[in-house]
Amino acid sequence: MEEQDICAYRERRQRKSPEEEEALEKEHFWKIINAFTGYGSSIHEQVNRTERQFKSLPKNQQELLPHFVPHLDCIRQCIDHNQKILQMIVDDCTHMFENKEYGENGYRKPTPPSTFDMDKLKSTIKQFVRDWSEDGKAERDACYQPIVDEILKHFPKDNGDVSNINILVPGAGLGRLAWEIAKHGYSCQGNEWSFFMLFSSNFVLNRCSETDAFKLYPWIHQFSNNRKSSDQIRPAYFPDVDPHDLPPSANFSMTAGDFEEIYTDKCSWDCIATCFFIDTAHNVLDYIDTIWKILKPGGIWINLV
Repeated sequence: MEEQDICAYRERRQRKSPEEEEALEKEHFWKIINAFTGYGSSIHEQVNRTERQFKSLPKNQQELLPHFVPHLDCIRQCIDHNQKILQMIVDDCTHMFENKEYGENGYRKPTPPSTFDMDKLKSTIKQFVRDWSEDGKAERDACYQPIVDEILKHFPKDNGDVSNINILVPGAGLGRLAWEIAKHGYSCQGNEWSFFMLFSSNFVLNRCSETDAFKLYPWIHQFSNNRKSSDQIRPAYFPDVDPHDLPPSANFSMTAGDFEEIYTDKCSWDCIATCFFIDTAHNVLDYIDTIWKILKPGGIWINLV
């Protein structure tokens, strides 16, 4: 979640009573649900607007691009498919958190998602590619593998059972880095603030059990930087692995909430692993102070920016 999102949310919460905080959190929860469920209508309207603009061109110019309108129809089919997957993601979100129920969406009627929320959702769809598709392997190898290699170097598995090594991954996103660490046998917990990411990681980690069982069309939202039109409607299949394929002794979990507020117990973690996380801080020194406090003596912080 970007810096301004966290800061605005914190500022609103700081001025509220506990009851008001809970109401604010519930409102935010359903606002994100609304973005997921309203994706199709929002993106369809963008495509319809593109078609109207195209058809406003002189007839002779339209005839130079005879395949453009049929291509838009293909995009519409991709939008409908994406919406089906997004609906699957949110179908059980009201029960995904332990000791927390958000009830029914009674705070307001569904409204068209904001441009900001749509941008966040489109970014989340692309995150499926990076974290859980074969297409994202090169990027994962570039940013996740160096972190895993450092963990293996500092806490070698040939020294014995590493399940007692506790590793925290703040800003876990869709959970792939934390999952990769847990797959090596370490006890690993991912932490994430964004409901966009939490809903999506819950679906992958808890509802997916077959490789490449699902697909999304992550590139349909951009009409530029495509070498050919077929690239725009190319699907990305996920997950590229079975998320349940972890060692029997694996201790892997995900938590929701503000990193600085949740992790207050001193000397609790052997390792903190962060990847593109520090730049989300309103005050980087606050993050560093929290990391320092919760690391055990001799613990390490592995950071990639």
